[in-house]
Amino acid sequence: MSAPGHIGRRLVQLYAGLALYGVSSALLVASGLGLEPWGVLHQGLAGRTGLSIGEVSIVVGAAVLLLWIPLRLRPGLGTVSNVFLIGLALDGTLALLPAAHSLLARVPLMFAGVLLNGAATGLYIAARLGPGPRDGLMTGLHRRTGRSIRLMRTAIEVTVVATGFVLGGTIGVGTVLYALSIGPLAQFFLRVFALPVASSSSTIVAERTPGGAILRR
Repeated sequence: MSAPGHIGRRLVQLYAGLALYGVSSALLVASGLGLEPWGVLHQGLAGRTGLSIGEVSIVVGAAVLLLWIPLRLRPGLGTVSNVFLIGLALDGTLALLPAAHSLLARVPLMFAGVLLNGAATGLYIAARLGPGPRDGLMTGLHRRTGRSIRLMRTAIEVTVVATGFVLGGTIGVGTVLYALSIGPLAQFFLRVFALPVASSSSTIVAERTPGGAILRR
C-alpha cells in the first residue's frame, strides 16, 4: 500500500480519474461513432427506460456491486465512488457539450474520448482505493471459476455489447478503437500516475486493486 503521506494525492487521483472517466464517456456519446462496451449497454437501457445514460450507469453499477456479495468481494472507497461519480460526470458533461453534426467535429470527440478514458483509468486505478464494480466482477469471477482474466473479460464485454446493441446502443468505429487501444493507453497512464509503494496500510482501502489484471487484454 502507499505510504500515509500519499493519501491526499491518492484521493485527488481517485476523484479526478472518476470524473474524467465520466467526461470521456460523454465525449464518446457526443461523437455518435461508437461507445465503450458498458456504454453501449447504458445507452441502450437509457433509450428503453427514459432515464439519462448517467442515471442508467449508476443503476447498473449498483446492480453489479450486488453481484459482489456471492463472490465474497469487499468494496473500497473507490468502488462506491465509482458507482455514483462517473454517471454524474457523464450527464453533467453531456448537458454542457454542444451538438456535433459533422464528422469534422465528431471524429476529434471520439479520439479525445478514448485518450481521456485511458488517462482516467490510469488515474483511478493507480490510486489503489478499490476497483470499480465492473472490474471487480471480472476479477471475482476469475477467482471463483479459475478461468483466465482474458476469458472473463471477453465473455462479460461481449455479453454487455450484444445486449446493449439489441437495446439500441451505438456500436461503431469508436467501439473498435476503444477495444484496441484502451489496454495500452491505460497501462501507459498507470505507470505515469503510479505512486510509491510502502508496507504501511490505510483504513480506507478494502483491498489492493489488481491493476494489471484489470487491464490485461
